[in-house]
Amino acid sequence: MLKRIHGGAVLKEESGSLFPINERKSKHNDRKMQLSESALTLIKPNETILLDGGSTTQKLAKLLGDFPVTVITNDITIANELMSKELVQLMVLGGTRIGTSSSLFGIQASDLLKRIRVNRLFIGATGVSVKHGLTVLNSFHIEWKRQILQCADQITLVADSTKFEKVGLIQFAQITDVNEIVTDNQVDENIKNEIEKLGVTVMVGA
Repeated sequence: MLKRIHGGAVLKEESGSLFPINERKSKHNDRKMQLSESALTLIKPNETILLDGGSTTQKLAKLLGDFPVTVITNDITIANELMSKELVQLMVLGGTRIGTSSSLFGIQASDLLKRIRVNRLFIGATGVSVKHGLTVLNSFHIEWKRQILQCADQITLVADSTKFEKVGLIQFAQITDVNEIVTDNQVDENIKNEIEKLGVTVMVGA
């Protein structure tokens, strides 16, 4: 009845599972692209943004390149998307790759985060719940996500509608710790209304 994961165990599900990671990355591509197009409209020329690692932020990175912007990330897949884009000033935070993750974690990245300030952070989550907040599956993501929340003027959560009312293993923030959420048009209207009552803007892609 249980499925063992790094750091604990979760109930097995026949459908709507948060696992495995590669399967999550390939699913719901249309929804992720839809919300990425909406997220792109929030970025102004010459801003400095921080892209958290993840399949949704990677799609946002694909859309960049038509105007000057500085991008900071710890994700080597996102960095690869941006390397050839002349109008993108890219800064990659160093660290160590853990497991099959494309993100780098370590003292180097943490030290630099203490000294930088960005206009906007685009952050992801495994689960988004009104009651349980924003959650992830792996413990090594926790300190990184908590730290990047502290270095941005504006915090935007990017999450497709399948993430809502799902709960990962570990909470890293409350929903009210973000300024806005960008999602796709399949999001449940009742959940959207609950979140907006908390003072968080929910931007729904067309």
